[in-house]
Amino acid sequence: MVSLVPRPMQLLEFHDEGEGCRQFSFALQSPRPGDQAVMPGQFFMLTVPGVGEAPFSYVRPPDWQGRFSALIRKEGAMSPALFGLEPGARLGYRGAFGIGWPDLSGVRRVLVVAGGSGLAALAGLIEALIRGGRQDALTLVYGARSPGHQVLARERAQWRGALELIEILERREDGRVGGSPLEPLQAQLAAQLPEAVLCCGPEPMMQSAAELCLVHGMPPTAIWLSIERRLECGMGRCGRCHVGRSSACQEGPVYRYDRYLDRLAEEQDARRPC
Repeated sequence: MVSLVPRPMQLLEFHDEGEGCRQFSFALQSPRPGDQAVMPGQFFMLTVPGVGEAPFSYVRPPDWQGRFSALIRKEGAMSPALFGLEPGARLGYRGAFGIGWPDLSGVRRVLVVAGGSGLAALAGLIEALIRGGRQDALTLVYGARSPGHQVLARERAQWRGALELIEILERREDGRVGGSPLEPLQAQLAAQLPEAVLCCGPEPMMQSAAELCLVHGMPPTAIWLSIERRLECGMGRCGRCHVGRSSACQEGPVYRYDRYLDRLAEEQDARRPC
């Protein structure tokens, strides 16, 4: 059980990542052995003293020195206060929470689909797969609204030689209309089916991507989505992140697609009049 009391940590540095986003690096004041057990896809709660607390995905999980990073968008009540802080500021940390991405040991062909800042929740998984080097094929399809909305530029530059990176923009730099991640996804599925597909981005985009995978013959048990709905307390107590009868902060945020469909069916049943 993770404590309700935040642990002290320090803001180390930050750099801008697209429009309204920054990648922040932090250091836990007193690292613990269990901190390095964080799984890609899990999240943590960040506290700005006197302002509030909010959930964020790890870009890089804590190392043995307690250092880790997260991508944060400047929105809501808490993050503008964080954006106003300088390196050295004292903050609070609770985590890790939730269910992360599956163990892909033995899976040879992996397809990752990300939209916008959803790439952050997949970064740790991508780096773990690259380090493991067990995949015959690792492909990332990354879509964003425009060049200014792309994130993790440094990480994408490092990944290019280790995986197939397909980038697509809704609106190109010259103003012309581009496309969506579903178009290269369609081509990838038509060429050769992967053994696993992992998605993070706007929920409608992920649903469309998953359904496209089903049309091409993939089983729902080989598709995973990261559903970050209104995550708030991280412990299933506030009731604000329900997906059907489940709490996304407890049973998610990563859902296998068949289980996600079961949860959506529960939501529809709950809306039916008695």
